[in-house]
Amino acid sequence: MKPAVKMFGIVIAVLIVVAIALPLLVNVNSFRPEIESRLGAALGRQVKVGNLGLSLLGGGVRANDLSISDDPKFSNSPFIKAKSLKVGVELIPLIFSKQLNVTELVIDQPEVTLLRNQAGIWNFSSVGSKEKKTTPAEKSEAFGLSVGKIELTDGKISLGSIPAKRKPTVYDKVEVTVRKLSAVNAFPVVASLRLPSGGSMKVDGKMGPINSNDASLSPLNAKLEINKLDLSQSALVDPELGVAGQADFDGTVDSDGRIAKTRGTLKGTNLKLVPKGARSGRPVQVQYTLEHNLSNESGRLSQGDISIGKATAKLTGTYETRGDKTSVHTRLVGTNMPVDELEAALPAVGVVLPPGSQLKGGTLSLELDSAGLLEKLVTTGMVKLNNTTLAGFDLGSKLAAISALSGKQTGNDTNIQNLSSDVRISPDGTRLDKMSLIIPALGNVTGNGVISPGGTLNFRMAASLTGGTVTGLTQMAGLGSKGASNIPFMIEGTTSSPKFVPDVQGIVGGQIQGILGSQTGGQGDNPLGGLSGLLGRKKKPQ
Repeated sequence: MKPAVKMFGIVIAVLIVVAIALPLLVNVNSFRPEIESRLGAALGRQVKVGNLGLSLLGGGVRANDLSISDDPKFSNSPFIKAKSLKVGVELIPLIFSKQLNVTELVIDQPEVTLLRNQAGIWNFSSVGSKEKKTTPAEKSEAFGLSVGKIELTDGKISLGSIPAKRKPTVYDKVEVTVRKLSAVNAFPVVASLRLPSGGSMKVDGKMGPINSNDASLSPLNAKLEINKLDLSQSALVDPELGVAGQADFDGTVDSDGRIAKTRGTLKGTNLKLVPKGARSGRPVQVQYTLEHNLSNESGRLSQGDISIGKATAKLTGTYETRGDKTSVHTRLVGTNMPVDELEAALPAVGVVLPPGSQLKGGTLSLELDSAGLLEKLVTTGMVKLNNTTLAGFDLGSKLAAISALSGKQTGNDTNIQNLSSDVRISPDGTRLDKMSLIIPALGNVTGNGVISPGGTLNFRMAASLTGGTVTGLTQMAGLGSKGASNIPFMIEGTTSSPKFVPDVQGIVGGQIQGILGSQTGGQGDNPLGGLSGLLGRKKKPQ
């Protein structure tokens, strides 16, 4: 064997012996109080680590468990607990001078508990906080660590509130990498996690300098991507609002610690926006710009362009959060939106058409103002529908003999020239006032009424019939060709199964009663017998 090769083998053997022996000779557990103290000073929390072991090949010290206390105002349970903690150190100073110079921290399988109280304060807000103001140099020293890299691997985050309103939302597969951590400068942050429904979220940007009074107010500039967020399982949405569906988001967040500005594109699929609604058959896309005041939990939506296919509407407004309650004041405006694009999305907002029917063609315009707490929101405004067809629903047949009396066949569809109404939507139901419905084959229908939260209808209407309808009707009633044609009726039943009922009391109390009385002199057969069957109900015998 050549001397050089032999010498190389001896060196390798010596290094292996040293690698095995040094962990036995260096009592790294003696550094545990220092590690706990420095981490505790940096975080402003009590830190406990398990037994330490030195790994030369791993390049650091490893603890078999880690626990960081929570803010006592929130919980007595740990804020973070982890299976293990690896502390990367400079080995030469550690071995020969027993000096601990930390280069990296790797926390394996951490379990992080995030809590928010009714005042909107998070339990991590006090992380690293100091009782007195410090200079940048003092803050850097107090922070205690200037670490090249911090990693959290394969973690879990539990997101809840105090007092608890529901079971905490748990996110797993949490991966976080922080480089060049500093208390006085911005540092790169990359984080990702898996959502409860199997979707994902990723944040890539810069954070800092760290706000020593409230860590949640530290500046942040980042790109945010969310894929397949299940809204019904999201901590962002109150389950009592009945919102469901899946959302994807691609945008940015820019915060200076006071105002957070976010803009991007949100795409929702299979959306349900009200408790009694059904899943939308069309995706909804929103391009938005929003400013949020981090101190008073309020904000302004300056851009909210909502698109459903080629139909677009604009949403703007403000909001304010007080504890766990959020109030809003918004305005939604849409002009001449194609009905064909909107029809499949109507169930998401609780609009239910009769079975087998479908809106085709025409345009929808609306102006709606919403104000109040989210769970008690009141929306008022107007809607207008032009030149559309309710296919598969023949209003003429629902009004029984009208189509036959007019000498016209309305077919299986109802052509609507114009439908307009004032609306008021609240938790108590939907009220429609000043309704005007123009159907060329029948005439003009007006009225008002209420749709209950369960979909029950209670409307009082009047049909002003035109053309052959009037002639046939008046002949049937014995009114002659100059008879009045304003026929009152009611709409009952439900939105999915409406029932059109003659308002006999309204007829008797109105103009027709006077005309009928003058012609019959109060004697003979009552021609209302013919009218009572007009809407599908026979008059009971006297």
